[in-house]
Amino acid sequence: MRSIPVVAVTGLFIGMVLAVQAYGQFAAMGLQTRLGGIINVSVVRELGPVLAATMLAGRVGGAMAAELATMRITEQIDALACLGVNPVHYLAVPRFLACVLLIPLLTTVANFMGVLGGVLICTQVYGIDAHHYWANAEGYIRLWDLVTGLIKPTFFGAAIGVISCHRGFAAGSGAEGVGRAATEAFVHSFIAILVLDFFLAMFLNDLHDLLWPSSGAKMF
Repeated sequence: MRSIPVVAVTGLFIGMVLAVQAYGQFAAMGLQTRLGGIINVSVVRELGPVLAATMLAGRVGGAMAAELATMRITEQIDALACLGVNPVHYLAVPRFLACVLLIPLLTTVANFMGVLGGVLICTQVYGIDAHHYWANAEGYIRLWDLVTGLIKPTFFGAAIGVISCHRGFAAGSGAEGVGRAATEAFVHSFIAILVLDFFLAMFLNDLHDLLWPSSGAKMF
């Protein structure tokens, strides 16, 4: 629940910044009413999932790594092993599942707020007619775009969970080890998010063209 405001604010300003940056170029060509489609597709397919996952990697991933690192240096993990409890099953698996299941839901919040932010700037600040804005935006977001926007954060969440738990379990001794584990968890998760985003985009685009070859040229 504490991550919802962070993700919501992130998504809101993603949409607002996109509107501000794109308005000048589109207005020069007389296409400012078409900003809705560009903003919505950009948020739903790319920026929403990536930036939401990045924020959660810093907030949730770092916290998980620090918690597990603290348990490592205070020998709580060793105590669990001595009691016959598998530390990975008991500590890592629930955190991994939470990341995989919840990050897509939080990405949906970020996407909604991003679309809302674009609408507010375009209609209230730049004075674009709301009817024409939504009329031109309609049809740009397809079911495939929504599916893509949920598949990516699922993989991002898995990467965050695995990397954060691994860095926590492998933490060095002392307070320095805890801080280093949290930092490395965020840095490695961020890199993994970017790498996964590239390969998933390539794979999903190829999959779309394979499933619907006749509409490949129409996919925005």
